[in-house]
Amino acid sequence: MPKYEEIANILRERILNGTYPVDSFLPHQTELVKEFNVSRMTIKKAVNILTVEGLVYSKQGMGTKILNSSFWDKDDDLYRFNQYQGLTSDFKNDERTLTSQVILFTVIFPSEEIAQRLAVDTQTPIYQIIRLRLVDNQPFVLEHTYMPCDLVPGLSRDILQNSIYSYIQDELKINFAGSYRHITAEKPDEYDQKYLHCELTDPVLQVEQVVYLENGRPIEYSRSRNRYDARGYSLLDVKK
Repeated sequence: MPKYEEIANILRERILNGTYPVDSFLPHQTELVKEFNVSRMTIKKAVNILTVEGLVYSKQGMGTKILNSSFWDKDDDLYRFNQYQGLTSDFKNDERTLTSQVILFTVIFPSEEIAQRLAVDTQTPIYQIIRLRLVDNQPFVLEHTYMPCDLVPGLSRDILQNSIYSYIQDELKINFAGSYRHITAEKPDEYDQKYLHCELTDPVLQVEQVVYLENGRPIEYSRSRNRYDARGYSLLDVKK
């Protein structure tokens, strides 16, 4: 993990536990440079992460103010849009317990639609994975994931019980270059009703995603299904 991400994690924890109260200001960058023994640019990158998350607001000449985000009543995915660590990493410092239930894990030949998303032909073997992610044993998100077998060798059910992204990045040494996400409201299907306990009239928040490698090849196509009352996605637009 880059140093600026480590620092961002520490500063985030201090904000969340009240060490830096709402409406107070972060220590000046020169103080943080001295505390963490890093460059000013590293501190700036760390603070930028917190800004994107909506935890702080920086304005030249005024310092960096701690914002009040207590009005969010859902697990908000503001800062995860530009990070590729997955839920396991997101919950690393969370008091709640994240677990995974593997519903389906098999190898198939893709449909025309899936093949197009993954930029492969219909004769290319791919993993089909359906996982229910639970927080404190309560349904949180239902993930439908497809990955080319040749890009993610050795994937197993044991890995699926933990973090696929950690396996890809730490074990296979594969770096992600970017992603495309499409967010829609959908009607619940049979899986949503069974595993997310959705009623027929409950809307479902779907995040459709394609993750790309540095060579431009897609490594993942997924559809994450969220209960309307369990999770949200936000965008912070700050005028510089």
